[in-house]
Amino acid sequence: MAKEHFKFEFEEWMAEELIHRDDWKDWYHAMCEILPLWEVDTIERVAGFVAQCGHESAGFRVLSENLNYSAKALNTIFPKYFKRAGRDANDYHRQPEKIANVIYASRMDNGNTASGDGWRFRGGGILQLTGRYNYTKFSEAVEMTPTDAVEYVRTKKGALDSACWFWDTNNINKYCDNQDIVGMTKRINGGTIGLEDRKKHYIHALDVLGGGYEEPGTDYNQTVRKGSRGQLVAEVQEKLDISPADGIFGPGTERVIKKWQKAKGLTADGIVGPKTLGKLLG
Repeated sequence: MAKEHFKFEFEEWMAEELIHRDDWKDWYHAMCEILPLWEVDTIERVAGFVAQCGHESAGFRVLSENLNYSAKALNTIFPKYFKRAGRDANDYHRQPEKIANVIYASRMDNGNTASGDGWRFRGGGILQLTGRYNYTKFSEAVEMTPTDAVEYVRTKKGALDSACWFWDTNNINKYCDNQDIVGMTKRINGGTIGLEDRKKHYIHALDVLGGGYEEPGTDYNQTVRKGSRGQLVAEVQEKLDISPADGIFGPGTERVIKKWQKAKGLTADGIVGPKTLGKLLG
């Protein structure tokens, strides 16, 4: 971001993306300071970073994890820690601190429920740094204590710094350099949830910053089956509303495909070849 024309274009993108926000200039100046420190300093890398982090943080609005769950939601989303554990979710209804101390206890180097570590080291920043282990590793990288890091990641600079640390630790710049939006999404999300929204903001950022994007072609003559992995598998999963669309062809994906093939009058073998792809993806 050393080149003046690039900074001008980046400022233009920030103003457009965070329109009607009083703090967009604060985000812009913080990014100009923090991103180059982690070599997020090319059009492709900056575009990837702002698109991914913008999606994860609801447009740079969420800097602290929201754990204000109802009892019903706790039993649905965290059955392992409530319903199946014999814990009465009503005792935790809309009590974020108590909830965090249960769902994050005794993992990620956190102490037990009584330690308070779950709440202390709950998700923070635009990529939701979570757990004592991750806060400790990040704090070591920026030379501060884990306790100080808890507060720091909930500031604009700290949110960016912690996201860049995660970015660097997971070598996401290499996906940006190859314009691999699916690859960077999987490293951040673990699957491809929200891929279309991420891609939309990514392509827009590239366009404003002076870059370009060419949609990678897909070979529809190939065949995928149980055990296959990759972009084509993810496309098939998205088309059939299989969640997560993680690009991994497992037994669940196979079952859905067999059911779909049977409904379409195709051989219900669970193998996705040219004929199935032709009907499914057109």
